[in-house]
Amino acid sequence: MTGFSVVIPSVGRPSLAVLLGTLAAQDGPAPDQVVVVDDRPGRATGRDGAQDPCERACADARAAGLDVRLVRSGGRGPAAARNAGWRRVRSEWVAFVDDDVELPADWSTRLLADLDATTTAVGAVQGRIHVPLPTDRRPTDWERGTAGLADAQWITADMAYRRTALEQVAGFDERFPRAFREDADLALRVVAAGWRIVRGEHLAVHPVRPAADLASLKQQRGNADDVLMTALHGRDWYERANSTVGRIGTHVATTSAAAVALAALLAGRRRTAALAALGWAGLTAEFAWRRIAPGPRDLPEVRRMLLTSAAIPPAAVYHRLRGELAVRTAPPAPWPPPVRAVLFDRDGTLVHDVPYNGDPDLVKPVDGARELLDALRARGLRLGMVTNQSGVARGLLTRADVDAVNARVADLLGPFDTVQVSVDGPDAVSRTRKPEPGMVLDAARALGVLPAECLVVGDIGADVEAALSAGARAVLVPTEVTRAEEVEAAPLVVGALADLDAVHWDRLTGVGPS
Repeated sequence: MTGFSVVIPSVGRPSLAVLLGTLAAQDGPAPDQVVVVDDRPGRATGRDGAQDPCERACADARAAGLDVRLVRSGGRGPAAARNAGWRRVRSEWVAFVDDDVELPADWSTRLLADLDATTTAVGAVQGRIHVPLPTDRRPTDWERGTAGLADAQWITADMAYRRTALEQVAGFDERFPRAFREDADLALRVVAAGWRIVRGEHLAVHPVRPAADLASLKQQRGNADDVLMTALHGRDWYERANSTVGRIGTHVATTSAAAVALAALLAGRRRTAALAALGWAGLTAEFAWRRIAPGPRDLPEVRRMLLTSAAIPPAAVYHRLRGELAVRTAPPAPWPPPVRAVLFDRDGTLVHDVPYNGDPDLVKPVDGARELLDALRARGLRLGMVTNQSGVARGLLTRADVDAVNARVADLLGPFDTVQVSVDGPDAVSRTRKPEPGMVLDAARALGVLPAECLVVGDIGADVEAALSAGARAVLVPTEVTRAEEVEAAPLVVGALADLDAVHWDRLTGVGPS
């Protein structure tokens, strides 16, 4: 039987508990593992599970018999969250499911039938989406937009990828920060790598979730993602992804008419201002009616459509220009980007581990550490140190002691471009203590690089976990304290620190297992 795991990116919606409940109630085989990735910014370990919706939902699912793991990705968007999830599973197939869908009782049976029917050339199987709409009235603009998921190509609300295909293309491009275009980008790269994508028969139900009045205005940020897609895949990506171009041309005309009207009015050219204003009003009215006519036409919906139809064109143009400026300023390279920074754990990795060391005189570098760091500096790589120092929280040493030891490490091994320290204890609420991603994210920010451009080197599983959650590459250098399961789970293992420089750096452009 084909093995599969389920990855669920979440922002703590109540619907997560509903989804996990439907997953636990499947008539067919259960997944090998379920990984829930909490992508809320600033969330950390140590929170009360009775109060945190993700922890509570996962605990209930475990009680129902599911093998559920909860990890956190630091609020970097669904692409990064999905990467943090699939890199932690070893099943042949990874089923991505959004936290606002529900799974019929035969979902896993149908999914396995779809997977078993594939050939080795198939890299992904797209599920079918059913969006229930009201039967007693016409659907609103927001409801019609959600219903469009049923016909969307490559939508990851319910889609299974072969793990080999994900490894080959290094997963989702984390430069897509929203739930928009990141799935099309991944699919285009998977197809370009020689895989086929097919549509299966497994089905998920996607209820229309509540939305704020200005939700459609917020969606205009996706215009910047369209620019990124064009830069990465060429101008014909719309056709290859079976996607619509949208109304950006009309939005440009509407916004231009408004700008001309305002400029002419300020210049005292009232006739020109009136004609331009009339053009703006006509285009805005046409846009509003196009959205109002198919809907319920009640007062709240008409009010929303009039307000957002006036605001959407300039917002769309603004985000389009913002995207154009970004790609012109820094043209995007293919995903994944090359390594630009290496972040080292301290104790057990760079220096021999002295538990809760506060004495600089006890610092002793491991063999080959200085030579390796010098070689990396010569390559132009930025270097950082990320270290847990719970001895401060335990009262065994002070932050000044930690700083003194770090200074001694720099004296012996050369300077670091950033040093990140977590003094939190294991029972504290912490976003920085490894295996949480906070220190890796902070180091990347301090160095001015993407987390995906960082390589984290450590001696235990917590170092690898922090890297995976942050979206960085990871290398494990085992010592006598490294557990066998940590070695088995690590994406790349080298026997000694001195061996790292012998690793071909092109192997580090990917993030899957070696």
